[in-house]
Amino acid sequence: MPIRVTIWNENRHEQKNALVRRLYPEGIHGAIAAALGAETDLSVSTATLDEPEHGLTEAKLRETDVLFWWGHMAHGEVSDEIVARVQRRVWEGMGLVVLHSAHFSKIFRVLMGTPCSLKWREAGEVERLWVINRNHPIAQGLPEFIEIEHEEMYGEPFTIPEPMETVFISWFEGGEVFRSGVTFQRGAGRIFYFRPGHEAYPTYHNAQVLHVLKNAARWAYNPAPAWTSINDAPNVPHDKAPVPLQVKGPRLHDDGEAGYR
Repeated sequence: MPIRVTIWNENRHEQKNALVRRLYPEGIHGAIAAALGAETDLSVSTATLDEPEHGLTEAKLRETDVLFWWGHMAHGEVSDEIVARVQRRVWEGMGLVVLHSAHFSKIFRVLMGTPCSLKWREAGEVERLWVINRNHPIAQGLPEFIEIEHEEMYGEPFTIPEPMETVFISWFEGGEVFRSGVTFQRGAGRIFYFRPGHEAYPTYHNAQVLHVLKNAARWAYNPAPAWTSINDAPNVPHDKAPVPLQVKGPRLHDDGEAGYR
């Protein structure tokens, strides 16, 4: 069964900016979906901000194994209810691939629990994306580095938690470096943040960048059934304990009573 991938994009720059529209006539989500959809083991669909429920209904998320997220100018327009819905699905085991300026998206920041801030500069610099974890599945099939002719600079400090793994580090023409490919795990869900992808440049037409995204979809996929009980906190009565026991002291709660949250 193919991995079910949903490409989410706020799809605002494409509507407002002629340059972005010329680079991505089908939207950034469309360009990524076309590349990933050509893979026989990936089944790809898209969703955008202005769709009802941002295109991320309960049913849609249940049918998504890996969610890609691109956003920039409209982070604040994303409903907190939808963010909580996506967060729960990540906890349950849905993979999440966070792209470029989505480091400031609500969903990434709530999952990281940190500001996710960084330095930046828009000057069309050369970016050299170094593969520093050659055996990682996301890096499979890549050369020693990917050179991108024009990109926006992101620089350290990148205020994220310590990553589970660092796969890529970028060097920019102006001298800055940045942790451009990092992984995390939250609950049963794998998360990959990947830096390249400024909307003013044709980064998502770069075959090696797209190769990373294909690898990331496969890495983030969790074939296990959704961990739907991960948010539960059941009160286990003493007589249902794995080893029988007697109550020995005072209690605040009756058997079966919900705990405080």
